[in-house]
Amino acid sequence: MSSSKTAMVNYMDMTTIEPQERLNYLVQHGNMIEVDPKQSILRYFRSGREMVRMAKVYVAEGNHENAFILYMKYLTLFVEKIRKHPDFESKRAEMKDINKLIKEEIMPKSEKLRQKLKNHYQREYEQFLANKEAERIHELERERERRKREARDCNKVGGYSLIPANLHVQIDPNVQPSAPDMKLLDQVVYPNDFPMGGQRSNLSDGGLLLSVETDFRDENDKRTNIPSKPSFDRSQKPQYDRSDSLLAGSLRTVIIPQDTMEVFLKLAQKNTDKNIETCGILAGRLSQNRLYITHVIIPKQHGNADSCTTMSEEEIFDVQDQKNLITLGWIHTHPSQTAFLSSVDLHTHCSYQLMMPEAIAIVCAPKYQTNGFYILTPTYGLNFIAECRETGFHPHPNDPPLYMDAQHIQMDQNQKIQVVDLRR
Repeated sequence: MSSSKTAMVNYMDMTTIEPQERLNYLVQHGNMIEVDPKQSILRYFRSGREMVRMAKVYVAEGNHENAFILYMKYLTLFVEKIRKHPDFESKRAEMKDINKLIKEEIMPKSEKLRQKLKNHYQREYEQFLANKEAERIHELERERERRKREARDCNKVGGYSLIPANLHVQIDPNVQPSAPDMKLLDQVVYPNDFPMGGQRSNLSDGGLLLSVETDFRDENDKRTNIPSKPSFDRSQKPQYDRSDSLLAGSLRTVIIPQDTMEVFLKLAQKNTDKNIETCGILAGRLSQNRLYITHVIIPKQHGNADSCTTMSEEEIFDVQDQKNLITLGWIHTHPSQTAFLSSVDLHTHCSYQLMMPEAIAIVCAPKYQTNGFYILTPTYGLNFIAECRETGFHPHPNDPPLYMDAQHIQMDQNQKIQVVDLRR
Protein backbone atom coordinates (compact mmCIF):
# COMPACT_ATOMS: atom_id res chain seq x y z
CA MET A 1 0.00 0.00 0.00
CA SER A 2 1.57 3.22 -1.09
CA SER A 3 1.39 6.56 0.64
CA SER A 4 0.47 8.09 -2.71
CA LYS A 5 -3.10 6.98 -2.02
CA THR A 6 -3.31 9.31 0.94
CA ALA A 7 -6.06 11.85 0.32
CA MET A 8 -4.76 15.38 -0.10
CA VAL A 9 -6.64 18.64 0.18
CA ASN A 10 -6.13 21.95 -1.59
CA TYR A 11 -4.87 24.31 1.07
CA MET A 12 -4.93 28.07 1.20
CA ASP A 13 -1.43 29.51 1.35
CA MET A 14 -0.86 30.61 4.94
CA THR A 15 1.57 33.30 3.79
CA THR A 16 -1.58 35.37 3.19
CA ILE A 17 -2.30 35.30 6.94
CA GLU A 18 -0.87 37.86 9.34
CA PRO A 19 2.03 36.44 11.44
CA GLN A 20 0.27 36.57 14.81
CA GLU A 21 -2.81 34.90 13.36
CA ARG A 22 -0.64 32.07 12.02
CA LEU A 23 0.98 31.60 15.40
CA ASN A 24 -2.41 31.56 17.09
CA TYR A 25 -3.51 28.82 14.72
CA LEU A 26 -0.47 26.71 15.64
CA VAL A 27 -1.33 27.09 19.31
CA GLN A 28 -4.96 26.10 18.62
CA HIS A 29 -3.75 23.04 16.72
CA GLY A 30 -1.54 22.15 19.68
CA ASN A 31 -4.57 22.33 21.98
CA MET A 32 -6.31 19.56 20.03
CA ILE A 33 -5.64 16.74 22.46
CA GLU A 34 -7.94 14.95 24.90
CA VAL A 35 -7.52 12.55 27.80
CA ASP A 36 -9.61 9.38 27.95
CA PRO A 37 -10.23 8.46 31.62
CA LYS A 38 -10.54 4.77 30.64
CA GLN A 39 -6.93 4.62 29.43
CA SER A 40 -4.00 4.12 31.76
CA ILE A 41 -2.44 7.41 32.79
CA LEU A 42 0.94 5.77 32.12
CA ARG A 43 0.15 5.80 28.40
CA TYR A 44 -0.13 9.58 28.51
CA PHE A 45 3.20 9.83 30.29
CA ARG A 46 4.70 7.67 27.53
CA SER A 47 3.05 9.74 24.82
CA GLY A 48 4.45 12.89 26.41
CA ARG A 49 7.99 11.51 26.25
CA GLU A 50 7.45 10.57 22.61
CA MET A 51 6.20 14.07 21.78
CA VAL A 52 9.43 15.50 23.16
CA ARG A 53 11.50 12.97 21.17
CA MET A 54 9.72 13.83 17.93
CA ALA A 55 9.97 17.56 18.63
CA LYS A 56 13.73 17.24 19.03
CA VAL A 57 13.95 15.41 15.69
CA TYR A 58 11.96 18.15 13.97
CA VAL A 59 14.20 20.84 15.50
CA ALA A 60 17.31 19.00 14.30
CA GLU A 61 15.81 18.74 10.80
CA GLY A 62 14.85 22.42 10.76
CA ASN A 63 11.09 21.84 10.84
CA HIS A 64 10.41 24.39 13.57
CA GLU A 65 6.68 24.54 12.93
CA ASN A 66 6.06 20.85 13.65
CA ALA A 67 8.33 21.02 16.70
CA PHE A 68 6.38 23.97 18.05
CA ILE A 69 3.04 22.17 17.56
CA LEU A 70 4.31 19.11 19.47
CA TYR A 71 5.56 21.26 22.34
CA MET A 72 2.14 22.94 22.45
CA LYS A 73 0.49 19.52 22.61
CA TYR A 74 2.81 18.55 25.46
CA LEU A 75 1.99 21.70 27.41
CA THR A 76 -1.75 21.27 26.81
CA LEU A 77 -1.60 17.65 27.95
CA PHE A 78 0.39 18.12 31.16
CA VAL A 79 -0.58 21.63 32.22
CA GLU A 80 -4.31 21.23 31.64
CA LYS A 81 -5.81 17.98 30.35
CA ILE A 82 -4.02 15.34 32.47
CA ARG A 83 -5.58 16.78 35.62
CA LYS A 84 -8.93 15.33 34.50
CA HIS A 85 -7.63 11.77 34.66
CA PRO A 86 -8.94 9.85 37.70
CA ASP A 87 -5.41 8.63 38.57
CA PHE A 88 -3.84 12.08 38.50
CA GLU A 89 -3.60 12.48 42.27
CA SER A 90 -1.74 9.19 42.62
CA LYS A 91 0.96 10.34 40.20
CA ARG A 92 2.16 13.46 41.98
CA ALA A 93 5.78 12.25 41.97
CA GLU A 94 5.77 11.76 38.19
CA MET A 95 4.08 15.13 37.71
CA LYS A 96 6.80 16.79 39.78
CA ASP A 97 9.41 15.59 37.27
CA ILE A 98 7.21 16.66 34.36
CA ASN A 99 6.68 20.14 35.79
CA LYS A 100 10.44 20.50 36.19
CA LEU A 101 10.92 19.51 32.55
CA ILE A 102 8.27 22.01 31.47
CA LYS A 103 9.93 24.84 33.37
CA GLU A 104 13.54 24.09 32.44
CA GLU A 105 13.19 22.77 28.87
CA ILE A 106 9.76 22.81 27.23
CA MET A 107 8.81 26.42 27.95
CA PRO A 108 12.20 27.97 26.97
CA LYS A 109 12.37 25.94 23.76
CA SER A 110 8.76 26.74 22.89
CA GLU A 111 9.35 30.46 23.35
CA LYS A 112 12.50 30.37 21.23
CA LEU A 113 10.62 28.53 18.48
CA ARG A 114 7.72 30.97 18.72
CA GLN A 115 10.04 33.92 18.09
CA LYS A 116 11.78 32.18 15.18
CA LEU A 117 8.47 31.32 13.57
CA LYS A 118 7.10 34.83 14.10
CA ASN A 119 10.14 36.37 12.39
CA HIS A 120 9.86 33.87 9.53
CA TYR A 121 6.13 34.48 9.14
CA GLN A 122 6.72 38.25 9.14
CA ARG A 123 9.19 37.96 6.25
CA GLU A 124 6.79 35.74 4.30
CA TYR A 125 3.89 38.10 4.93
CA GLU A 126 5.88 41.16 3.84
CA GLN A 127 6.84 39.32 0.65
CA PHE A 128 3.19 38.44 0.07
CA LEU A 129 2.16 42.09 0.46
CA ALA A 130 4.93 43.19 -1.91
CA ASN A 131 3.83 40.62 -4.50
CA LYS A 132 0.22 41.69 -4.09
CA GLU A 133 1.13 45.37 -4.63
CA ALA A 134 3.21 44.49 -7.70
CA GLU A 135 0.25 42.56 -9.11
CA ARG A 136 -2.05 45.52 -8.45
CA ILE A 137 0.27 47.90 -10.30
CA HIS A 138 0.57 45.42 -13.15
CA GLU A 139 -3.21 45.20 -13.39
CA LEU A 140 -3.50 49.00 -13.52
CA GLU A 141 -0.96 49.18 -16.32
CA ARG A 142 -2.76 46.52 -18.32
CA GLU A 143 -6.08 48.29 -17.77
CA ARG A 144 -4.61 51.58 -19.02
CA GLU A 145 -3.24 49.85 -22.12
CA ARG A 146 -6.60 48.24 -22.77
CA ARG A 147 -8.40 51.58 -22.54
CA LYS A 148 -5.86 53.19 -24.89
CA ARG A 149 -6.54 50.48 -27.48
CA GLU A 150 -10.27 50.93 -27.10
CA ALA A 151 -9.91 54.71 -27.54
CA ARG A 152 -7.89 54.22 -30.74
CA ASP A 153 -10.38 51.66 -32.04
CA CYS A 154 -13.27 54.05 -31.41
CA ASN A 155 -11.70 56.42 -33.97
CA LYS A 156 -11.42 53.69 -36.59
CA VAL A 157 -14.08 51.42 -38.10
CA GLY A 158 -13.11 48.82 -40.68
CA GLY A 159 -9.87 50.68 -41.40
CA TYR A 160 -11.61 54.04 -42.07
CA SER A 161 -10.97 57.07 -39.93
CA LEU A 162 -13.98 58.64 -38.31
CA ILE A 163 -12.25 62.03 -38.46
CA PRO A 164 -11.54 63.53 -41.93
CA ALA A 165 -7.87 63.89 -42.63
CA ASN A 166 -8.43 67.46 -43.90
CA LEU A 167 -10.17 68.57 -40.71
CA HIS A 168 -7.83 70.88 -38.81
CA VAL A 169 -8.89 73.15 -36.00
CA GLN A 170 -6.52 75.81 -34.79
CA ILE A 171 -7.39 77.79 -31.70
CA ASP A 172 -6.10 81.30 -31.31
CA PRO A 173 -5.62 81.99 -27.61
CA ASN A 174 -6.36 85.68 -28.25
CA VAL A 175 -9.78 84.99 -29.73
CA GLN A 176 -12.79 84.14 -27.61
CA PRO A 177 -14.36 80.75 -28.44
CA SER A 178 -17.40 80.92 -30.70
CA ALA A 179 -20.09 78.47 -31.62
CA PRO A 180 -18.83 75.57 -33.74
CA ASP A 181 -19.26 75.75 -37.50
CA MET A 182 -22.14 73.37 -38.16
CA LYS A 183 -20.99 72.88 -41.80
CA LEU A 184 -18.03 70.88 -40.48
CA LEU A 185 -20.42 68.23 -39.18
CA ASP A 186 -21.34 67.38 -42.77
CA GLN A 187 -17.77 66.25 -43.35
CA VAL A 188 -17.84 63.70 -40.48
CA VAL A 189 -18.03 60.12 -41.74
CA TYR A 190 -20.54 58.08 -39.69
CA PRO A 191 -20.55 54.28 -39.55
CA ASN A 192 -23.72 54.01 -41.67
CA ASP A 193 -22.14 56.12 -44.46
CA PHE A 194 -20.15 53.10 -45.75
CA PRO A 195 -20.75 49.31 -46.04
CA MET A 196 -20.54 47.38 -42.72
CA GLY A 197 -21.32 43.86 -43.98
CA GLY A 198 -23.33 42.07 -41.32
CA GLN A 199 -22.68 44.75 -38.70
CA ARG A 200 -25.46 47.05 -37.62
CA SER A 201 -25.50 50.47 -36.03
CA ASN A 202 -28.20 51.43 -33.59
CA LEU A 203 -29.50 54.99 -33.72
CA SER A 204 -31.85 56.71 -31.40
CA ASP A 205 -34.86 58.64 -32.66
CA GLY A 206 -32.80 61.80 -32.51
CA GLY A 207 -30.24 60.40 -34.95
CA LEU A 208 -27.37 60.17 -32.39
CA LEU A 209 -25.05 57.20 -32.63
CA LEU A 210 -25.60 55.00 -29.55
CA SER A 211 -23.64 51.79 -30.26
CA VAL A 212 -22.06 49.74 -33.00
CA GLU A 213 -22.58 45.99 -32.70
CA THR A 214 -19.11 44.88 -33.64
CA ASP A 215 -15.84 44.06 -31.95
CA PHE A 216 -13.15 46.52 -32.92
CA ARG A 217 -10.42 44.96 -30.78
CA ASP A 218 -7.38 43.79 -32.69
CA GLU A 219 -6.38 40.11 -32.63
CA ASN A 220 -3.66 40.63 -30.03
CA ASP A 221 -6.18 42.13 -27.64
CA LYS A 222 -8.54 39.19 -28.21
CA ARG A 223 -5.82 36.78 -27.17
CA THR A 224 -4.91 38.78 -24.07
CA ASN A 225 -6.35 37.29 -20.90
CA ILE A 226 -6.38 39.81 -18.09
CA PRO A 227 -6.28 37.90 -14.81
CA SER A 228 -8.74 38.88 -12.18
CA LYS A 229 -7.53 40.20 -8.87
CA PRO A 230 -6.93 37.46 -6.30
CA SER A 231 -9.53 37.20 -3.62
CA PHE A 232 -8.69 36.51 0.03
CA ASP A 233 -11.43 35.16 2.27
CA ARG A 234 -10.40 35.83 5.88
CA SER A 235 -13.40 33.88 7.12
CA GLN A 236 -11.87 30.62 5.91
CA LYS A 237 -10.03 28.49 8.44
CA PRO A 238 -6.32 28.90 7.75
CA GLN A 239 -4.66 25.83 6.32
CA TYR A 240 -1.09 25.11 5.31
CA ASP A 241 0.11 24.39 1.80
CA ARG A 242 2.96 22.00 2.67
CA SER A 243 2.49 18.26 2.96
CA ASP A 244 5.31 18.05 5.53
CA SER A 245 3.40 20.15 8.06
CA LEU A 246 1.31 18.68 10.86
CA LEU A 247 -1.26 21.31 9.83
CA ALA A 248 -1.70 19.82 6.39
CA GLY A 249 -4.18 17.22 7.52
CA SER A 250 -2.49 14.33 5.69
CA LEU A 251 -1.05 11.37 7.58
CA ARG A 252 2.68 10.89 7.59
CA THR A 253 3.88 7.75 5.82
CA VAL A 254 4.58 4.74 8.04
CA ILE A 255 7.36 2.46 6.76
CA ILE A 256 7.01 -1.23 7.72
CA PRO A 257 9.77 -3.82 7.26
CA GLN A 258 8.47 -6.53 4.93
CA ASP A 259 9.36 -9.34 7.33
CA THR A 260 7.48 -7.90 10.34
CA MET A 261 4.47 -10.19 10.14
CA GLU A 262 6.48 -13.35 9.42
CA VAL A 263 8.84 -12.74 12.35
CA PHE A 264 5.95 -11.95 14.70
CA LEU A 265 3.98 -15.05 13.69
CA LYS A 266 6.99 -17.27 14.46
CA LEU A 267 7.20 -15.75 17.95
CA ALA A 268 3.46 -16.27 18.41
CA GLN A 269 3.40 -19.83 17.08
CA LYS A 270 3.15 -21.55 20.48
CA ASN A 271 0.14 -19.43 21.43
CA THR A 272 -1.40 -19.84 17.98
CA ASP A 273 -1.21 -23.65 18.30
CA LYS A 274 -3.21 -23.29 21.53
CA ASN A 275 -5.70 -20.87 19.91
CA ILE A 276 -4.42 -17.99 22.10
CA GLU A 277 -3.90 -14.47 20.81
CA THR A 278 -0.49 -12.79 20.98
CA CYS A 279 0.13 -9.04 20.88
CA GLY A 280 3.09 -6.71 20.53
CA ILE A 281 3.92 -3.01 20.36
CA LEU A 282 5.14 -1.46 17.09
CA ALA A 283 7.83 1.10 17.81
CA GLY A 284 10.31 3.07 15.77
CA ARG A 285 11.63 6.51 14.89
CA LEU A 286 10.84 9.70 13.02
CA SER A 287 13.03 10.88 10.15
CA GLN A 288 12.32 13.48 7.45
CA ASN A 289 8.63 13.50 8.40
CA ARG A 290 8.31 9.75 7.82
CA LEU A 291 7.68 7.20 10.58
CA TYR A 292 9.82 4.05 10.48
CA ILE A 293 8.77 0.92 12.39
CA THR A 294 12.01 -0.67 13.58
CA HIS A 295 11.03 -2.80 16.58
CA VAL A 296 8.32 -5.14 17.81
CA ILE A 297 8.22 -5.16 21.60
CA ILE A 298 6.43 -8.22 23.00
CA PRO A 299 5.40 -7.52 26.60
CA LYS A 300 4.40 -9.90 29.31
CA GLN A 301 0.77 -10.78 28.61
CA HIS A 302 -2.09 -13.17 29.05
CA GLY A 303 -4.65 -14.03 26.41
CA ASN A 304 -7.33 -16.35 25.15
CA ALA A 305 -8.97 -17.15 21.83
CA ASP A 306 -10.31 -13.65 21.21
CA SER A 307 -8.37 -11.20 23.37
CA CYS A 308 -4.95 -10.36 24.74
CA THR A 309 -3.99 -8.12 27.68
CA THR A 310 -0.52 -6.67 28.27
CA MET A 311 1.12 -6.50 31.68
CA SER A 312 4.05 -4.60 33.22
CA GLU A 313 3.77 -1.62 30.88
CA GLU A 314 6.64 0.06 32.71
CA GLU A 315 9.00 -2.46 31.11
CA ILE A 316 7.81 -1.34 27.68
CA PHE A 317 8.49 2.28 28.57
CA ASP A 318 11.99 1.40 29.78
CA VAL A 319 12.84 -0.30 26.48
CA GLN A 320 11.53 2.65 24.50
CA ASP A 321 13.50 5.09 26.63
CA GLN A 322 16.69 3.06 26.29
CA LYS A 323 16.38 2.76 22.51
CA ASN A 324 14.78 6.19 21.98
CA LEU A 325 11.69 4.66 20.32
CA ILE A 326 8.23 6.11 19.73
CA THR A 327 5.00 4.09 19.64
CA LEU A 328 3.63 3.63 16.12
CA GLY A 329 0.85 1.10 16.77
CA TRP A 330 0.37 -2.51 17.72
CA ILE A 331 0.18 -5.98 16.22
CA HIS A 332 -1.78 -9.05 17.29
CA THR A 333 -2.96 -12.41 16.01
CA HIS A 334 -6.38 -13.87 15.33
CA PRO A 335 -5.42 -17.57 15.62
CA SER A 336 -8.67 -19.01 14.28
CA GLN A 337 -10.46 -15.99 12.80
CA THR A 338 -10.07 -13.69 9.82
CA ALA A 339 -8.30 -10.33 9.91
CA PHE A 340 -10.59 -7.60 11.27
CA LEU A 341 -10.95 -5.29 14.28
CA SER A 342 -13.33 -6.51 16.98
CA SER A 343 -15.12 -4.08 19.27
CA VAL A 344 -12.40 -4.63 21.89
CA ASP A 345 -9.72 -4.09 19.24
CA LEU A 346 -11.38 -0.80 18.22
CA HIS A 347 -11.18 0.52 21.76
CA THR A 348 -7.60 -0.69 22.16
CA HIS A 349 -6.52 1.02 18.97
CA CYS A 350 -8.37 4.22 19.83
CA SER A 351 -5.87 5.00 22.60
CA TYR A 352 -2.99 4.61 20.15
CA GLN A 353 -4.54 6.72 17.40
CA LEU A 354 -5.60 9.53 19.73
CA MET A 355 -1.96 10.03 20.68
CA MET A 356 -0.49 9.29 17.24
CA PRO A 357 -2.88 9.85 14.28
CA GLU A 358 -0.72 7.59 12.07
CA ALA A 359 -0.73 4.65 14.54
CA ILE A 360 -1.71 1.41 12.81
CA ALA A 361 -3.18 -1.88 13.97
CA ILE A 362 -1.80 -4.98 12.24
CA VAL A 363 -3.92 -8.13 12.51
CA CYS A 364 -2.36 -11.43 11.49
CA ALA A 365 -4.74 -14.30 10.65
CA PRO A 366 -2.47 -17.34 10.15
CA LYS A 367 -5.34 -19.78 9.54
CA TYR A 368 -6.38 -17.75 6.51
CA GLN A 369 -2.82 -16.58 5.69
CA THR A 370 -3.86 -12.95 5.59
CA ASN A 371 -2.78 -9.75 7.31
CA GLY A 372 -4.80 -6.58 7.83
CA PHE A 373 -3.49 -3.04 8.30
CA TYR A 374 -6.11 -0.79 9.89
CA ILE A 375 -6.87 2.61 11.35
CA LEU A 376 -10.07 4.10 12.75
CA THR A 377 -11.72 6.37 10.20
CA PRO A 378 -10.39 9.83 11.12
CA THR A 379 -13.62 11.63 10.25
CA TYR A 380 -15.98 9.38 12.19
CA GLY A 381 -14.72 6.19 13.80
CA LEU A 382 -12.07 7.79 16.00
CA ASN A 383 -14.49 10.19 17.66
CA PHE A 384 -17.25 7.56 17.90
CA ILE A 385 -15.07 5.03 19.71
CA ALA A 386 -13.51 7.70 21.93
CA GLU A 387 -17.01 8.64 23.14
CA CYS A 388 -18.25 5.05 23.51
CA ARG A 389 -18.46 4.05 27.18
CA GLU A 390 -19.19 0.34 26.64
CA THR A 391 -16.60 -2.21 27.72
CA GLY A 392 -15.85 -5.77 26.68
CA PHE A 393 -17.33 -7.18 23.48
CA HIS A 394 -20.35 -5.14 22.38
CA PRO A 395 -22.02 -4.22 19.07
CA HIS A 396 -21.20 -1.10 17.08
CA PRO A 397 -22.98 0.28 14.03
CA ASN A 398 -21.24 -0.50 10.73
CA ASP A 399 -22.51 2.44 8.70
CA PRO A 400 -20.62 4.65 8.34
CA PRO A 401 -17.54 2.44 8.79
CA LEU A 402 -15.64 2.77 12.05
CA TYR A 403 -12.32 1.57 10.64
CA MET A 404 -10.61 1.26 7.28
CA ASP A 405 -7.53 -0.13 5.54
CA ALA A 406 -4.52 2.05 6.26
CA GLN A 407 -3.59 3.95 3.12
CA HIS A 408 -0.51 5.71 4.51
CA ILE A 409 1.75 2.67 4.90
CA GLN A 410 4.63 1.48 2.76
CA MET A 411 6.48 -1.85 2.88
CA ASP A 412 10.28 -1.90 2.96
CA GLN A 413 11.96 -5.07 1.72
CA ASN A 414 15.45 -3.87 2.63
CA GLN A 415 14.94 -3.33 6.38
CA LYS A 416 14.61 -6.12 8.94
CA ILE A 417 12.39 -5.86 12.00
CA GLN A 418 14.07 -6.08 15.42
CA VAL A 419 12.41 -7.89 18.31
CA VAL A 420 12.46 -7.24 22.05
CA ASP A 421 10.66 -10.12 23.77
CA LEU A 422 9.95 -9.21 27.38
CA ARG A 423 8.20 -12.56 28.08
CA ARG A 424 11.55 -14.27 28.56
